[in-house]
Amino acid sequence: MSSRSGPVFAFPLPIDEVLDALRATLAQATRLVVVAPPGAGKTTRIPLVLLDETFTQGGKIILLEPRRLAARAAAQRMAETLGETVGETVGLRVRLQSRISAKTRIEVVTEGVFARMILDDPSLEGVAAVLFDEFHERSLDADLGLALALEAQAGLRDDLRILVMSATLDGARVSKLMGACPVIVSEGRAFPVETRYLPRDPTARIAEDMTRAIQTALRAEPGSILAFLPGQGEIRRVAQMLEGAVAANVDIAPLFGAMERGAQDRAVQPAAKGRRKIVLATSLAETSLTIEGVRVVIDSGQARVPRFEPDLGLTRLETVRVSRAAADQRRGRAGRTEPGVCYHLWEEAATGALEPFSQAEILSADLSGLLLDLAAWGVRDPAQLAWLDPPPAPAVREARALLASLGALDADGAITPEGRAIRAPASTAK
Repeated sequence: MSSRSGPVFAFPLPIDEVLDALRATLAQATRLVVVAPPGAGKTTRIPLVLLDETFTQGGKIILLEPRRLAARAAAQRMAETLGETVGETVGLRVRLQSRISAKTRIEVVTEGVFARMILDDPSLEGVAAVLFDEFHERSLDADLGLALALEAQAGLRDDLRILVMSATLDGARVSKLMGACPVIVSEGRAFPVETRYLPRDPTARIAEDMTRAIQTALRAEPGSILAFLPGQGEIRRVAQMLEGAVAANVDIAPLFGAMERGAQDRAVQPAAKGRRKIVLATSLAETSLTIEGVRVVIDSGQARVPRFEPDLGLTRLETVRVSRAAADQRRGRAGRTEPGVCYHLWEEAATGALEPFSQAEILSADLSGLLLDLAAWGVRDPAQLAWLDPPPAPAVREARALLASLGALDADGAITPEGRAIRAPASTAK
């Protein structure tokens, strides 16, 4: 850290080496890409060091997180660093929960909440910087939020700082989207992670193989375990198979999106003294989240993602192989607080066959909500905005036809009163 004023960190993290360069760059540039590996500390340290910069004075820093659990964890960690509670300098705004005060300078929000914020206030009055964290997840809300933020910056707020951050991101591609802006790369993990392979029969049930892998890891390694499974059905089956099959001092903690907030928070808390924990999680635990005491990760190599079927007008869930970037994110969870071990439930050679990055949601989603939001913004053709992956033309046509049939868009593609009425309840749920 430099000698400049700012927060005092109790221990060093890899991101510290680039913080001075980051601040100097943002003093001159309004757009920046930051690439830093899991455990580098970008999520909780970058917003804090920007608090005292000249370009943030009088304005808030908005930090976007892909999930509510990650948002709550990031806000809590930053508030603790400052010796405060959430709602003071660091605030939180997610669906059904808001902890903001007149003192708040950093707001941690989910991507859907930010999309609502900028649609309601295109000039982002009172906001000095917007940080898109874990952008590699490429949710529809994140892509929409970035497209709108770039347009707002270009037309209304040339002083607004926009940072796109990720551990596994094609930084050059994002930089090109943002006008060939600077890219800062932080090297090195917090702690080394050893990778081991436990090949499995792909036709066998993943729950049984995961259960065996967890029992193997329990015997071979100390510490708590984070196991990645595709969905809550598999999580429940593994939990049932482990009950009574593990030592009495081992706790089993499911973690998935549909759980109530208190149960999620308990799952990521450290194991009690003298006990071990097995966290059975979906992709929810891939990013921006440190589970204290976890030094073993077991990756099924699978994820469940939504796929829109335009012929049926329905979105279904599909189980897919994770990308190499997602596998690296999961592996990185084992080295957040101490040296760790990651077990992959596939052949080592199969890693090379994985897609480099996960597919952006915009390429396979129902785009009717996106088009309605754009129409409310005043954009009738998505091609008017900057997208890392433009919305596919067939999906746009399908969405436009659906909205027109509902009376939500007029013949010119402008939003109608009916469209605003349809959009209102959906927007409050983000």
